[in-house]
Amino acid sequence: MARKEFKYRNHTLEELQEMPLDKVIEILPSRQRRSLKRGFLPRQKKVLERIRKLKKQGQEGTKGGRPQIIKTHCRDMIVLPEMVGITFGIYNGKEFVQVQIQPEMIGCYFGEFAPTRQKVEHGDPGMGATRSSMFVPLK
Repeated sequence: MARKEFKYRNHTLEELQEMPLDKVIEILPSRQRRSLKRGFLPRQKKVLERIRKLKKQGQEGTKGGRPQIIKTHCRDMIVLPEMVGITFGIYNGKEFVQVQIQPEMIGCYFGEFAPTRQKVEHGDPGMGATRSSMFVPLK
């Protein structure tokens, strides 16, 4: 069975990648459209420059057989069609989370793919956990 072709608002990925940035912005949802119409911040421009430099090299992000990762703290960058296929290291406040950009991510923010909070799982009380736990019998 053939795999379903990706479309974003009735445009294929190839069409989106060939479109000028102004046309892509018009297709995005209102919040992203407003943000991009105001222009890129300096840190966002730096990410775009690194993407274009990587694409210009023509190796599609391979360095010694493994994909080259673009590390960034810029969590408010919007995923654009030219970013598809690139691996980013998005900072979550502690470490860089590796994210491979897929076509379905177009229009989302980088921060959505690197959560800053994790679920807390407390262990069982045992020896040395607190002063009162000294008297809790061990199982």
